Amino acid sequence: MRSYGFIEITGVVAAIDALDIMCKSANVTLSTWERKLGGRLVTLVIEGDVSAVRQAIEAGSTLAIKKPVASGVLANPHPEIRRIVELSASRFKGKDTPGIPDGHKMLGQDPPDFNLKEQLK
Repeated sequence: MRSYGFIEITGVVAAIDALDIMCKSANVTLSTWERKLGGRLVTLVIEGDVSAVRQAIEAGSTLAIKKPVASGVLANPHPEIRRIVELSASRFKGKDTPGIPDGHKMLGQDPPDFNLKEQLK
């Protein structure tokens, strides 16, 4: 069963550190990430099987260079949660960027025409 893990942490460097720890500690992958407040608050969303996600969130929460603001695991996410995560992920996956191979984007890069409110209608 696929599950999601969430860590909200202050700062991009701390987020990258937490993500590195989580991906090295368990068999999880980054689904998406969000930056708020000019990058001062970063939410990482990882996915994998339930036990791997729980292990990764625990490792990232305790070993990262900063303590997370919040964290959680959704063992069996509702289809609407999956849709929101996929929508978020679509903002940085799939748009061509000069110097970046086709199908890849810079982390956190949003398409100029992206509007979350319209996407959720």
